[in-house]
Amino acid sequence: MEINVAIVEDNKDIREGLVYLIKSSEGFNCTSNFSNSEDALAILPNSDVDVVLMDINLPGKSGIECAAELKSLRKDIQIIMLTIFEDDDNIFKSLQAGASGYILKKTSAAFLLEAIKDIVNGGSPMSSQIARKVVAAFQKSSEGINSLNELSSRESEILSYLSKGYRYKEIADKLFISIETVRTHIRNIYEKLQVHSRTEAILKVNTQSDGLKRKE
Repeated sequence: MEINVAIVEDNKDIREGLVYLIKSSEGFNCTSNFSNSEDALAILPNSDVDVVLMDINLPGKSGIECAAELKSLRKDIQIIMLTIFEDDDNIFKSLQAGASGYILKKTSAAFLLEAIKDIVNGGSPMSSQIARKVVAAFQKSSEGINSLNELSSRESEILSYLSKGYRYKEIADKLFISIETVRTHIRNIYEKLQVHSRTEAILKVNTQSDGLKRKE
């Protein structure tokens, strides 16, 4: 059976190159291609596509937003982010949105085709650079498990709001404190958890959600 693939990519040359690659490769079929998220979301939920190759930097809704909406409508669809971005923030936001693969555009055609096969068979294909970042993040999260216990009750409260997507000003308003006080608490949280961003902190919260709930 052929694997039905859809492509969401705003760069015409890249999109057409991917279409050609998929159509000319045995065992694959390119069912559709789109230059933006909005067109993709209008068609893909009711299509017979198996795998979507999704760019991140799209006009209008980003590929990450598109992935999240698409997965909410079609839980069976498999999404591979195909992007130039290698930063932790885009990687973990993509995975949280429902993508099961993350491939850099500089990868070879052969690797990309294998990644499509892999994701259909239940794998989570990633470029080696991305896989190392994911492994490092989880190792760091595991090493810092005990650090959650070092947080004060106020720091745990602020971290809980961060994990729910609240902005600094919204947290300040909720707790009746200044934004500067929130920033100070967050700096202390990052130092205690040995993280450098909201995404890393939230990853650690998710890993230890039961412990945090007990504290709250």
